[in-house]
Amino acid sequence: MLIRFVIENLFSFGERKEFSTIPNKRLKTLDHHKYNYDDFNVLKIASLYGANGAGKSNLIKSLELFQKLIIREKIPFRLKDSKFKFNNSEDSQNQIFAIEFIQESKAFYYGIVLNENTIVTEELYLSGLGKKEDKLIYERKTDNRDMTSITFLEDFEKDEKSQILKSILLEEFVKPNEPVLKLLSNRDNKYLKNVKIAYKWFEDTLQIITPDSKPRALAHKIDIDKEFKNYAKDLMCSFNLGITELTSEKKDIKEFFGEDNEKELDGLIKDVEDSPQKMIGLRSSKGDELIIVKENDKIWVKTLKVGHTGKRDKSVLFSLDEESDGTVRLLDFVPAFKSVISNEKVFIIDEIERSIHPLLIKELVQKFSLDTNTKGQLIFSTHESNLLDQEIFRLDEIWFVEKNKDGSTDLYSLNDFKEHKTIDIQKGYLNGRYGSIPFLGNLHDLNWHNYDTNQ
Repeated sequence: MLIRFVIENLFSFGERKEFSTIPNKRLKTLDHHKYNYDDFNVLKIASLYGANGAGKSNLIKSLELFQKLIIREKIPFRLKDSKFKFNNSEDSQNQIFAIEFIQESKAFYYGIVLNENTIVTEELYLSGLGKKEDKLIYERKTDNRDMTSITFLEDFEKDEKSQILKSILLEEFVKPNEPVLKLLSNRDNKYLKNVKIAYKWFEDTLQIITPDSKPRALAHKIDIDKEFKNYAKDLMCSFNLGITELTSEKKDIKEFFGEDNEKELDGLIKDVEDSPQKMIGLRSSKGDELIIVKENDKIWVKTLKVGHTGKRDKSVLFSLDEESDGTVRLLDFVPAFKSVISNEKVFIIDEIERSIHPLLIKELVQKFSLDTNTKGQLIFSTHESNLLDQEIFRLDEIWFVEKNKDGSTDLYSLNDFKEHKTIDIQKGYLNGRYGSIPFLGNLHDLNWHNYDTNQ
């Protein structure tokens, strides 16, 4: 679970800002939204509101770049040119990421300080969650001569074999522009077991979905996983979109592409054979995903089909390119919602309402909100005020972003306003009570009818 995320000097975030999923102890609404870990509570859902350009997506992009930095072990090119543009030379040039999270019932704090192409500081602690002292796992520092030092937990530092490992790491592997979390997680050392657990959160638990993200191998998953297929079908049918079936159409590769393309087919078959999972994914010219997979010594092409029933109860299967953008977007969310309900995953979705009718997205979010058996965490940005409902969210689960006069993004919770549990928060938001809405100038003053379009 994500507990808190802190950023500074990144995109539109100038000064240090913190996003948190720690509940307000005084709030008694929607108690089932609180997950308990060793008497510490974390909220299961959160939404981010704000005007266009206020910085909602920047918060999610920052976390995505942080994740890429750790998994790819390289500073992303985009990160190198992402400092807050309104800072002056006398302002700090450091960029700060810090995150607190729970993985396998253990709480961790992990932070990185970047300056240009150098990781100045990187540290990992077992978090005491504010109740007890944090315990060091490792801390690495890089000086102005690009020399790196690492301090490990006390037992590691006292162990002779571990000290040999430390020397080898510093001499041969540790680079000033590369984080060491993944590197250390791959070491077979009994004192670094918690590093493996912490890294798993970034590699597996944290799932970020952008407006352009597409689920992978959906047709294959529906073909081989009956439970998932039934869940996906039941979910899509519940939205009254006229959908009566979800299925995977499976054809021999030569039948699908035609036998005239022998050279291209040989290349695709080789790619499948060479892939670890004996499977590759392609996109058709219309955007449909094609899954090419080897099963039972044959190469198959799988595509997702959507069934509808029409005139005289005739059932017909349609390709995704024949469906509406909203239907396709809902299908994109099916694996995420299945996973976040049944697993301790953290799904962060940018612009969750993109292409989806307000009533449908409200029903989707409400399903997750009201379910008392969920295990995962859902965090998303949105403009959809229809979701601002205290039957769906607690006050401490609603966040706002707003641009300050200095051009930086401010981040704050509705919980700061201490509203009553019966107040209409949607009306309050649209009336500007909480800020973070667009300032709409008087369109009449634009006098656009006086512009000569022939000039």
